[in-house]
Amino acid sequence: MTGFGLISQDLGNVKYTVEIKSLNSKFLELSIKLPRAFSDKEFELRNECSRLIDRGKVNLSINAEQNESKSAALGIDVVLLQQYLEQLKQVSTKVNQPADNLLQLAMGLPDVVKYQEEKASEDEWKTVMQLFKKAVDAFQQFRADEGKVLETDLKLRIGHILENLAQVETAESERIITIKERLNNFLTEAVGRENIDQNRFEQELIYYIDKLDITEEKIRLKAHCDYFLETLKSADANGKKLGFIAQEIGREVNTLGSKANHATIQKLVVGMKEELEKIKEQLLNVL
Repeated sequence: MTGFGLISQDLGNVKYTVEIKSLNSKFLELSIKLPRAFSDKEFELRNECSRLIDRGKVNLSINAEQNESKSAALGIDVVLLQQYLEQLKQVSTKVNQPADNLLQLAMGLPDVVKYQEEKASEDEWKTVMQLFKKAVDAFQQFRADEGKVLETDLKLRIGHILENLAQVETAESERIITIKERLNNFLTEAVGRENIDQNRFEQELIYYIDKLDITEEKIRLKAHCDYFLETLKSADANGKKLGFIAQEIGREVNTLGSKANHATIQKLVVGMKEELEKIKEQLLNVL
């Protein structure tokens, strides 16, 4: 399920911003980006994320923006700077290009300027953790709002399947008459009406209709749909469970279609399959 949470706070000399966003995933895939000052806190933060956030491809970033420009440079490695300058001049001569601003370019190369190691106090970390939890709350609220929309849509899709199932009940009585008439006409054309043993015909018809009976499929399909709606009301994260129930619904719908042997019922089954595919797509977004 997608989600988003963003919280910022200005502490005077530094502004902290915590952003959490997620995409669909079967498991919790966590990516964390921290300021160097808090690099030792990543394990603690991962544990908190695992505890608070259910599955999803989650990106968490914490940014520290200095409000006042202040130099943290300890010094310049002059020897390394000279080596860089000499190499840049050689390259400039070789490619026949102007040697302007080589000093500026060399100053930006790795390890020329040594910086003071960033440090943060425990109080700052406590503040960041408070911001993190607020961002998680916003993130979860985003998911909850999306979940309400998904719940409404899933109920609608299951309702359409149940409506089609009710129409199957209406069409089934006509189905039996149609099957009987079709078999009777076939035998009449094949052997003649006067040669048909009606008792044997009735026996064979009962056997044939029993093979095409869809009563159990209808009962199980209704039960699976009711169970789906019941599970949807649960406060627990039941996305995977709903997926399994949807698979069972699919099995009953497929069996219903293969045994129907009736054009109207086949059309209703196609409608059920269409709704079920939409349900499966939406379940990818459900925790």
